[in-house]
Amino acid sequence: MSEGDEAAGAPEAARPRRKRLRVRLQRRVKSLSRQPLVMRVAGRAVFDLLRFIGAAQRPVSGSDDFSAVLTRQHPAIVALWHGQHLLAPFFRPRHLPYVALLSRSADAEINAGVVERFGIRTVRGSGGRVREAASRKGGARALIELKRLLDAGTGVCMIADVPKGVPREAGLGIVTLAKLSGRPIIPSAAATSRRRVLEKTWDRTTIPLPFGRMAVAMEPPILVPADSTPDDMERIRREVTAAIERANRRALALADGRTPEARS
Repeated sequence: MSEGDEAAGAPEAARPRRKRLRVRLQRRVKSLSRQPLVMRVAGRAVFDLLRFIGAAQRPVSGSDDFSAVLTRQHPAIVALWHGQHLLAPFFRPRHLPYVALLSRSADAEINAGVVERFGIRTVRGSGGRVREAASRKGGARALIELKRLLDAGTGVCMIADVPKGVPREAGLGIVTLAKLSGRPIIPSAAATSRRRVLEKTWDRTTIPLPFGRMAVAMEPPILVPADSTPDDMERIRREVTAAIERANRRALALADGRTPEARS
């Protein structure tokens, strides 16, 4: 092999080494980010930022009166999509107690810290896939705890679609909770006129930006009879999916200054 060939091959040989170094660095950063102190500091920073963003929004004319709706239906199950949950603390009546269902993953620790600083209790688990939740993520225990809290007069904020599943497709968990508790599901959405959508995330996470307008949309309550059959549950699941998406489209239209579609 000539000296030129050796020089050309050197970068090739260095690639696996650089890849290993990059992987080790990523693991080190991930491990550091999950340290309790780091999570507490990050949670506080996100809370302060969201509180500032919320205070910098102007309400949009035509938004639903979320305080009146949720007070009248209390305790209710407020349903919304993944990726659009960052505004949830801003359409909760402060005089009513609420709990939020969050996943049991380590990454959700920061979310829990943020939610609890807004005065909202948290229950950890997965309420989307009922069978998987019961076997792997403590979802069955979470649903039982949420039912107990609903019975005691605490409202529930629940993201309806399943993490890493099909975005904007409600799971059976929220329908099961409504059946067990007898409490209504309130399909809901909020949107700001100034926002950034992270297109590469599975749920197209939306980051609200300050100095915009915020709109809130809520669809009529959906009740799940206690004697609902599996076919009934599937039908209602599809109904919940359609209703949250209607609320989402209406909130976006209001925030963007467009005429929302007529309610069906």
